[in-house]
Amino acid sequence: MNKKTIVKILSVVLVLALGLTALWACGEKEPEVEQKDQLIMATNAAFPPYEFKEGDAFAGIDVEIAGLIAEKLGKELVIKDVEFGSIVGGVESGKFDMGMAGMTVTDERLESVNFSTTYATGIQVVIVAEDSPIASLDDMVADGTMKYGVQQDTTGDIYASDTPDKGGYGSENVIRYKTGAEAVQALKAGKVNAVIIDNEPAKSFVAANEGLKILDAEWAVEDYAICVAKENTELLEGINGALAELEAEGKIDEIINKYIKG
Repeated sequence: MNKKTIVKILSVVLVLALGLTALWACGEKEPEVEQKDQLIMATNAAFPPYEFKEGDAFAGIDVEIAGLIAEKLGKELVIKDVEFGSIVGGVESGKFDMGMAGMTVTDERLESVNFSTTYATGIQVVIVAEDSPIASLDDMVADGTMKYGVQQDTTGDIYASDTPDKGGYGSENVIRYKTGAEAVQALKAGKVNAVIIDNEPAKSFVAANEGLKILDAEWAVEDYAICVAKENTELLEGINGALAELEAEGKIDEIINKYIKG
């Protein structure tokens, strides 16, 4: 076989190969994986049992409810763990689609965002040392002799920082911490006389820290809801619709009862 013959054979092979490649390219394509829209939820995962971390995973009442909402809306839930005080601003600016972090509806927050229907009720309580002179809410004074720890930007912070004539203790008597856990550690260290926080996280903190107790009284009762940007009315309607369905299906009670034993 001479060189010319070899060149011709190679040329034919190359043409056939290119033809087959073109046929394959025009043939059936692999099915594309459907990409769901994302539902970006801002939370502060230091508020058990509503939101907390288990290793690298998020868990809690809000996390599970948000997952079911996303499912009903046909979206992929993406959770961002941020400081509590940055949630409302992040939702207002469009950085996050919604905020869900054991969040209470307040007049101040309503100036920036809208809220869904209520999905849970929260009770604010007071944690003190077991040997504390504070035996009841009546012992909590605003005369400068006592300091109260709170998680910054929570309703505990807002209410406690108000003036005494409005039921608060004055901003100068309130010490703010980034998380409830930090406030509790400050209580143990004697830096504050009491911590004002939601009842369910309070139970977790007291169970994990010897020498602390919860006063036998409700400091405040409030409702939790999901915040959404004011202009995002379509998402708000979708969330409210999903919450109504979950309520009717008994799913919300099921999730709450899973984490909060009656």
